[in-house]
Amino acid sequence: MNKPHRNTIFVVEADILSHEHHVADQHILRVLAPEIATHARAGSFAHITVDPQRPLRRPISIMRVDKHRGEVEFLYKVFGKGTALLARRTVGETLNILGPIGKPFTLHMERPRPLLIGGGVGIPPMIFLATETLMVRGAYQPFVIMGSEVPFPFKPQPSRIMVPGMAAEVIAAMPLLEDWGIPSRLASLQAYAGCHAGYVTDVARNWLDALSGEQRKEVEVFACGPHPMLEAVAGLAREYQLPCQLSMEEFMACGVGGCAGCAIEVQTAQGPAMQRVCVDGPVFDARAVFPA
Repeated sequence: MNKPHRNTIFVVEADILSHEHHVADQHILRVLAPEIATHARAGSFAHITVDPQRPLRRPISIMRVDKHRGEVEFLYKVFGKGTALLARRTVGETLNILGPIGKPFTLHMERPRPLLIGGGVGIPPMIFLATETLMVRGAYQPFVIMGSEVPFPFKPQPSRIMVPGMAAEVIAAMPLLEDWGIPSRLASLQAYAGCHAGYVTDVARNWLDALSGEQRKEVEVFACGPHPMLEAVAGLAREYQLPCQLSMEEFMACGVGGCAGCAIEVQTAQGPAMQRVCVDGPVFDARAVFPA
């Protein structure tokens, strides 16, 4: 039997190297975890023991890795008691981490214009995927769209990179991506300066409409975020006849496929089936999760 996750998931005691605290209870955690850094891919997540007194782990998406330094970075938001405990952990402490877990995103050379869409805590996998497009320098021309209804955990800056289809006032970008030469735009319903006043799918539609027919044939869509956003992105991809990969968000207990508590219904060649988000995903083909 094929066991793709065998010998690729590790349990490590990871030293906390930095722990930044941002507005709206958003936090960026950086740890030393060489085994996880070496094997993680965009879409992977880790299962973190947030406190010694609370044994049930919390799944958190990986945002960045530095394979040479063995460092792993997470962006998370406090949603309950578990993540609130994690937010209290300080530099010099260690965290017991299980990872990397999950089926990652897959870039395809025949689709060199990846459209990356992240909403809220779905932003980290898109940043990770953006770094993977840089590994084959010049092969990909990604465009990243991020949406949030709370202030972004970074200070947006006016973009120097022109993007087709964007209104003149939609100019806010993520500084990190800007430094990498990757165009990005931000969307929100909160009237943040420079952001599109609407949904991430509005920005995506404007960009797609500005491309030529041949350019649109080079697009593949990747997304992570809340369920309604993913359903809207899947519908947009279906409308434009584009392949689309989605990273699903579900509550998890074990995180390694044993409890099946994160199972969702997907469409397969044999008909509907239940698959586990933690190990059969979290990345799925959009048509399997949101069939027409």
